Amino acid sequence: MSAAPFKLRHIDHIVLRVIDLPSMLDFYLNVLGCTEERRQEEIGLYQLRAGSSLIDLVPLDGKLGRMGGQGPGAEGHNVDHICLAVEGYDEVAIRTYLDAKGARIGESGSRYGAEGEGPSLYLYDPQGNMIELKGPPAV
Repeated sequence: MSAAPFKLRHIDHIVLRVIDLPSMLDFYLNVLGCTEERRQEEIGLYQLRAGSSLIDLVPLDGKLGRMGGQGPGAEGHNVDHICLAVEGYDEVAIRTYLDAKGARIGESGSRYGAEGEGPSLYLYDPQGNMIELKGPPAV
């Protein structure tokens, strides 16, 4: 088997198809601290900066959204979960902050990720997409 003519570096972006754009923008901008990078309303694409990566939101009623068929619902999601590496992982402080923001918080624990085994906490965006906040690897 021949080697690929490229080397993978990191996740560049993810795309979430969304039902309620305002609530999703509020969550990613005001709860997780993303910033708006680009907005292309004519095709229905909202690109948010998450560190060195992007999270793209595509409303179902926009040009791109209509091309993708059925959207997320109670029986299915377009993504299992999104893992965002974070600096300054303090679970108590993170839980307190998320609770004050009204975010739905899930389980925490030690999980394996791109940088190794370390602490993480699950939470959910307004459409039920699971987000994992991943701390640095345990030493």
